[in-house]
Amino acid sequence: MKSFDPPVRCFAAGLALGLLLFAPIVGETRAADGKDADRSQRPNVVWIMSEDNSADYLRHFDPAGAPAPNIEAMAAHGVTFDNAFSNAPVCSVARTTLITGCYAPRIGTQFHRKHIAVPMPEGLQMFPAYLRAAGYYTTNNNKEDYNAVKGSDVWSDSSKNASWKKRPDKSMPFFHVRTFTESHESRLHFSEKEMQQKTQTDPDSVKLQEYFPDTPLFRYTRARYLDRMAVIDELVGGVIDELRADGELENTFVFYFGDHGGVLPRSKGYTYESGLHVPLVVRVPENFKSLAARELGSRTQGFVEFVDFGPTVLSLAGIEQPEGVDGKPFLGMDADPEKVDRRDEAFGYADRFDEKYELVRTLRIGNYKYVRNFESFYPDGLQNNYRYICLAYRQWRELYNQGKLTGAAKQFYEAKAPEALYDLKTDPNEVNNLAGDPDHESRLRQMRDRLDDRLKSLPDLSFLTEAMIVDAEDGALKNPTAYGQSHSGQITSYIDTVNLALLPFDEALPQLQVALENDQDKDPWIRYWALVACSTFGDEAKELIPEIKDLLLDREPLVVTRAVEYLAVHSDIDTTPYMYRSLERATNEPELLLMLNTVVFLRDFHGYKIDADRFQFLPGLSIGPKSEVMRRVDYLKGKI
Repeated sequence: MKSFDPPVRCFAAGLALGLLLFAPIVGETRAADGKDADRSQRPNVVWIMSEDNSADYLRHFDPAGAPAPNIEAMAAHGVTFDNAFSNAPVCSVARTTLITGCYAPRIGTQFHRKHIAVPMPEGLQMFPAYLRAAGYYTTNNNKEDYNAVKGSDVWSDSSKNASWKKRPDKSMPFFHVRTFTESHESRLHFSEKEMQQKTQTDPDSVKLQEYFPDTPLFRYTRARYLDRMAVIDELVGGVIDELRADGELENTFVFYFGDHGGVLPRSKGYTYESGLHVPLVVRVPENFKSLAARELGSRTQGFVEFVDFGPTVLSLAGIEQPEGVDGKPFLGMDADPEKVDRRDEAFGYADRFDEKYELVRTLRIGNYKYVRNFESFYPDGLQNNYRYICLAYRQWRELYNQGKLTGAAKQFYEAKAPEALYDLKTDPNEVNNLAGDPDHESRLRQMRDRLDDRLKSLPDLSFLTEAMIVDAEDGALKNPTAYGQSHSGQITSYIDTVNLALLPFDEALPQLQVALENDQDKDPWIRYWALVACSTFGDEAKELIPEIKDLLLDREPLVVTRAVEYLAVHSDIDTTPYMYRSLERATNEPELLLMLNTVVFLRDFHGYKIDADRFQFLPGLSIGPKSEVMRRVDYLKGKI
């Protein structure tokens, strides 16, 4: 953390004019330990999160959304952020991004569910620890779901009973987080019998996205979820009422936002806008209006990301920003409203969701969205057991298998392009890929290069693979952030290798031949990513089958798996013995999950014949009955 004196700045020093105009006169500057300062200098902050809902479910952000009078009243006394984004479309990764202020692929927290909680970057704490050190009472009620190791000094209380009301001294400022689960994905895990329950929202009146089959089930599902927004709005109103009753409302910045997008199919777990674009309203207290520096009831188009939320709370509290975070504050002493309004860039990432793997990175600049599907041969609809509890998911797959889908509705179960460019102004549902349009060639190249630079500069640990990080003997799990920096050269070479798939095949061919060379003394992960590029090319890469066939004997089991993945689709070679052998050689659970991801893909979309009863795993592996590995095995055995 940067050295400064005192650690909590005097508000009068930075915002004297604003304080004279808008706020009570403040007292003396804060003492060095931050605990003896005048209470009037430090606002409270409350975060209210609703699980799994994107901005389009609320009328305040989308005419087709549900009315939410309490959230709308917050907006009338605050600021609406029309472009707020979770960096990841799933709980644990999104929440870890919030609490750390760091991009997950840089610090090793990008996999949901975590195989192991990784340490925070050296010298950095989860941001509430800085608030607590400065005299704040920090409480969380009650979901954490972090992929990083939580320090002992993050929360004063994190439990189902945690509340600002329990602080030992009522003069203490507080930071409180409340999570409401009433909008969680599981609320759509209803049965056919439960569909007899009428919804308050008329299913015939809802607006379905064009990529959905227009069926009574999909309409009922959306209507049922819009009803959940009314429940969430009541709960939000309840928190506001509590603050008012305690006399703290006008001392408290209240944030309402979704913890990521969702929750109909093709949202949670996917880096489309429906998975990343969240509602964000901040109610501004009368006593600290100067820290917002905006008119009440205003809206801003400036982009804010989850990495920015923690730094924003520290900025509101007047606490120096710690070194090592990726976010920038959008309110408070360290935020320039004009610069915030000009922000127009958001970064998104998707890796493993439970047992399902697919590596996707996104970059949005203004109304244009660039998507890099590194494993584009995987359809979006690849099995994820928890997703497919939802009847709408099941019906969508059935309609596809029956050949009853046309147009955009088919895309979910088909291979994707390795890169996509969407104009969100004219195509908010992201169904018309402009990557092949000559009129957008310049923009495509610019955004591709921009994303490429970001991934390499992080550097992005996902290109080492989760399996390799878990098994690494040189300390990957002890300090993932430092490990990534020390291996940045290798990560760059892996990104360059898989990106050969973006070249015309004739240009990529000589480099792929070199990368696939069966030299066991060379880096196996170059071969691994070259095989991913080959699967992206598909039939174009058939002339490389001799080289790929040689890799069925590679000493690295995941290289063999990727060779099987290509050959099972694009040749007549019997690859099942090699697949069985690879599963027997796996040394950790993430390695098995990558292999089983390939098996499910090949079986479900290419008719691959493999017997799950023949699977054998190393005796030393502890594979529990509820593990992600067993989710895959049970699905392959027809138990799910």
